[in-house]
Amino acid sequence: QLQLVESGGGLVQPGGSLRLSCAASGFTLDRYAIGWFRQALGKEREGVSCIDTSDGITDFADSVKGRFAISRDNAKNTVYLQMNNLKPEETGVYYCAVKLVRLCVSAARDYDYWGQGTQVTVSA
Repeated sequence: QLQLVESGGGLVQPGGSLRLSCAASGFTLDRYAIGWFRQALGKEREGVSCIDTSDGITDFADSVKGRFAISRDNAKNTVYLQMNNLKPEETGVYYCAVKLVRLCVSAARDYDYWGQGTQVTVSA
């Protein structure tokens, strides 16, 4: 059974950092696209970053470029999202998702399986 489990969320002050993990089971994480999304209360889910786990090509939303990094550890079947210099408006539930056709895209509807999400709160 294909499953994604996010972890690493929490409360952080503005300007702080968090590293989120997305652990996959039931499939091998070395031939698909893995995306990170976030959803603030009352807002639509938006794409944050994506990685093609086969060749390592990455993509980022303009709002996080230079602050966020995405990486994968194929041996651990896990994708990471390093978030630095976090802002209060980036508070929300962060989800990872797998797209079975390799190509990073930003539209949530194009992803096939989702994790349950992890809460990130950026507040003083």
